[in-house]
Amino acid sequence: MRWEDLFADLELQWEAAEAAELDAEIADRTRREAGYLRLLDRLRPAVGAEVRCLLRGGPAAGSAAVTGRLTGLGVDWLLLAEGGPAEVLVPRSSLLAVRGLPAVSAQPGHEGRLAARLDLRHVLRGLVRDRVACAVALLGGGQLTGTLLRVGADFVELAEHPLGEFARRGEVRSGWTVPLEGLAFIRRG
Repeated sequence: MRWEDLFADLELQWEAAEAAELDAEIADRTRREAGYLRLLDRLRPAVGAEVRCLLRGGPAAGSAAVTGRLTGLGVDWLLLAEGGPAEVLVPRSSLLAVRGLPAVSAQPGHEGRLAARLDLRHVLRGLVRDRVACAVALLGGGQLTGTLLRVGADFVELAEHPLGEFARRGEVRSGWTVPLEGLAFIRRG
């Protein structure tokens, strides 16, 4: 009887050690795989969900917060629908933190070739094409209003005018050239 108890006890110890080793290996692999995740992979499953973003470029160069439904994203930007026609284009470089992401992540590198190439400049060129009046928040805390005129490799040009007016030659006060690194966010609608 004693030998059977001893062997049963040894078998239980062996199974417990194997289970602990497997748990440690799974935890190690999980940590290692999380190291390959990019912010883009965390954001992709949240498309369609309500998120809150803290951004650089708020009042007096502090931070600003925007909340909305994540409707689109690219390698270096995300788009939030704030409700109604208002949308906020957020360069990833101005993003400080995001709340409201699901627990799951998308698989790294599977966003597709087209999505991988649609950077912030492509989205800004769409705003230029549509001649959309917008408010441009700067990282320094300032804000410009007007219509985007041209997008370069690392800058955007804006014809300054009040929102609600069209960019007419006589009514445009002046133009601004803004480095893309200086953008906090762009709101339209």
